[in-house]
Amino acid sequence: MSFIPDTTTLIQFAIATVILAITPGPDMTLFVSRTLSHGRATGFASMAGALCGTLVHTTLVVVGISALIVASPMSFLALKIFGAGYLVFLAWQAITRGSAFSPEKKTGPEISLFRAWAAGLGVNLLNPKIILFFMTFLPQFVSAHDPNAPGKLFFLGAMFVVLSIPVTAPMVFAAEKFSAAMKTSPRVTRVVDYLFAGVFSAFALKILTAQAK
Repeated sequence: MSFIPDTTTLIQFAIATVILAITPGPDMTLFVSRTLSHGRATGFASMAGALCGTLVHTTLVVVGISALIVASPMSFLALKIFGAGYLVFLAWQAITRGSAFSPEKKTGPEISLFRAWAAGLGVNLLNPKIILFFMTFLPQFVSAHDPNAPGKLFFLGAMFVVLSIPVTAPMVFAAEKFSAAMKTSPRVTRVVDYLFAGVFSAFALKILTAQAK
């Protein structure tokens, strides 16, 4: 099939994808924290949202919108501000509402799976580093002169999602096991809340310092 790259390209792409999937980022931080606070289903919903964002980024690269965003200083600045602001908001939530899985705090409504999915999608789409990554990463595996380049890019984007699932899903299961132990220790729970808040804030700072190249 013309939209499937050659075997060598697929192997190289698979290796690169696995390495990138295990690299910590705001997406991973989000679905692990959601699992700790609201359970496995919510964690998987957040992960699914982030993976859907990957497909959106792939589409944007194919149609050239990502290149336009990065080429426009004002658009790129706006994206950085929105992305960093959203992560700061998540950091604030981690501090003020992060202990929802603590036995003493069950007053608030549980987060819906759709909201968890939307949060994952939002973190992914509002991260300019991901746009920069897909702009520089995907094109390396497809020739610009290949008439089937768009189809191959979509195929690789979908392949990225498929290969990421078995790498990231175990983290959700591990977080679920960890949350069961944390329910008996409110002090440790608050430490983890502040840890996630710090991680989200650190990623917000990294986003603000991202440069379009």
